[in-house]
Amino acid sequence: QGATPIAETDDNFVCATLDWWPTEKCNYNQCPWGKAGILNLDLKKKGLINAIKAFNPLRIKIGGSLQDQVVYGVGGVKNCPNFMKNEDSLFGFSQGCLPMERWDELNNFFNQTGVKVTFGLNALLGRNRSEIEKGLWVGDWQSQNAGDCMKYTISMGYKVDSYEFVKELHPDPKTQPKVLGPSGYYDEKWFNSFLEVSGHDVVDGVTHHIYNFGPGDDPNMIAKIQDPSYLNQVSQIDKGVLNIVNKFKPQSRAWVSESGEALHGSAKDLSPTFADGFWYLDQLEMASTYNQKVFCRQTLIGGNYALLNTTTSIPNPDYYSALLWHRLMGSTVLAVTQESNPNLRVYAHCAKKKPGTSIIFINLSKNSSFNVTLSNYEHQGRNLRSTDVVKPNFEFRGSKDREEYHLAALAGNIQGQIVLLNDVPMVPTETFDIPAVEPKLVNASTPVHIAAHSIVYVTIRDFQAPACA
Repeated sequence: QGATPIAETDDNFVCATLDWWPTEKCNYNQCPWGKAGILNLDLKKKGLINAIKAFNPLRIKIGGSLQDQVVYGVGGVKNCPNFMKNEDSLFGFSQGCLPMERWDELNNFFNQTGVKVTFGLNALLGRNRSEIEKGLWVGDWQSQNAGDCMKYTISMGYKVDSYEFVKELHPDPKTQPKVLGPSGYYDEKWFNSFLEVSGHDVVDGVTHHIYNFGPGDDPNMIAKIQDPSYLNQVSQIDKGVLNIVNKFKPQSRAWVSESGEALHGSAKDLSPTFADGFWYLDQLEMASTYNQKVFCRQTLIGGNYALLNTTTSIPNPDYYSALLWHRLMGSTVLAVTQESNPNLRVYAHCAKKKPGTSIIFINLSKNSSFNVTLSNYEHQGRNLRSTDVVKPNFEFRGSKDREEYHLAALAGNIQGQIVLLNDVPMVPTETFDIPAVEPKLVNASTPVHIAAHSIVYVTIRDFQAPACA
């Protein structure tokens, strides 16, 4: 239904995180972080550099569970220790520190690779655990250290697009970073009170986290990830956040500022595989449909849920899905319906930076393939009641070739780590360059073929969608 958009995303909707976890972070008898934490990541890795550059630009959010235990080595902070294991501390680690030398290195790296930076601030400095209510931290936030870090950042000319979570002073209103919060799991009552208390014009983005598949050691996760009814459950969270934003802050935006398919580093036998794309792309699209502006994948590198292999920086299958989404799907979201089979998930946007419409098909079925024809829905009658079912006026017959990108698992093994794009294995070159991501051109008068267990992006340059004009 191309007459009017149903939602708008940010131009840099696809986002990935970098996390603070040290090498010693372990779950489920494994320690999947290696040297991928913000403080120890090798920023000279060719694979890492090329993978980020391919997005031109990629939004990266610096943050994670330990961000509320990070002090910044600037101003009055003279002692700058590393995180140490401490079972009595929050998340099992002591307070850690970001030296300004490391912040310099990170910003040089972001500048070199063209990163749009979102930075999660320590919101607990000065606060203490409540003795009355478990999980509650009380007392006034000491903002001096965050302020000193921001002043240093400004003085060095480093560009930070947005901060979670503070209202900061900035010399130039045109380049003033956005302010995001509250950055946690969605809870209607808590988000309501947060937005009531903060008042108008404080936060630019209402941020929340989603890990809707539970713990990463769930043996049933491969079945859940292919279950349409399970995937649909996340819509209740997206809808709830959207309603609260609309109620209190029509001008602010909802962001998914952290999302992985499963908690605690995710599922090691599933997250780096082709099958993870069924969850990932469906969540990206579900969030965009509910007017979420940004979707940050936990993580770019580190843990089992990374887009890049933690040791080698070689892209996992979801990296290519994300890259295609970033390049093809524009910020204007269109309504699309298909009623043939719940295993076929379909979403549509205006094409990015060029004329046309881009559609994504996600086939969760192991056994069924689909041949899809497109119809254009338009309101013909002026006296349509809201209860009337709008039928397609005409089947779309294009004159220009369609651009198609078919993603499938090598040898049909959806739990493998090699993805095929139009039957070509996606592997970096010997010099760690990202392989070319090219479409195949298909006669527009033929149906779109969606193979079993595949993901297909289709861009149609001459589809008449007024919302995309």
